[in-house]
Amino acid sequence: MLRRTALSHLSRAFRRPLSAMASSETPVEDVIREKISAALQPTTLEIHNDSHLHSHHKAMEGSTSKETHFRVIITSEAFRSKMQPARHRLVYSLLKDEMARDGGIHALQLRTLTPEEEEKRRARETGER
Repeated sequence: MLRRTALSHLSRAFRRPLSAMASSETPVEDVIREKISAALQPTTLEIHNDSHLHSHHKAMEGSTSKETHFRVIITSEAFRSKMQPARHRLVYSLLKDEMARDGGIHALQLRTLTPEEEEKRRARETGER
C-alpha cells in the first residue's frame, strides 16, 4: 500500500477526533504520520506500508498486525547539519513506543533528506530520464 501525502493538506487530517483515529484501518501509519509531522514539520513525507511483502517471514508467524514493515521518506529542515545516523536516531526516538509494542513496527527503512538534498535528488532523476 502506497501513501503519498501532500503536507499542505495534513493539517486537516490532524484535527480528527481521537475516536476517529482509533477506528482507522491504518492506526500505526496514522501515528507515524502524526508524530513525524508534529516533531519535524517535513516538506515531504511518504509512508509506504510494505508489511504484505514480509507476512510470510518466520518472525511474523502469529502476528495479526497488517502494519509491521514501513519505508518512510522524510524531507525536513530539522535534518540540516545532522549526519544520517543522527537523523535516523531522531526518527527512531519519535517512534520508540510503536517499535516496542507487540504487533507494532517490526522494520523501519528510512530515507532522511534536507530540502537541498531532495532537490538534488529530483534534479538527478529528471536528468536521467
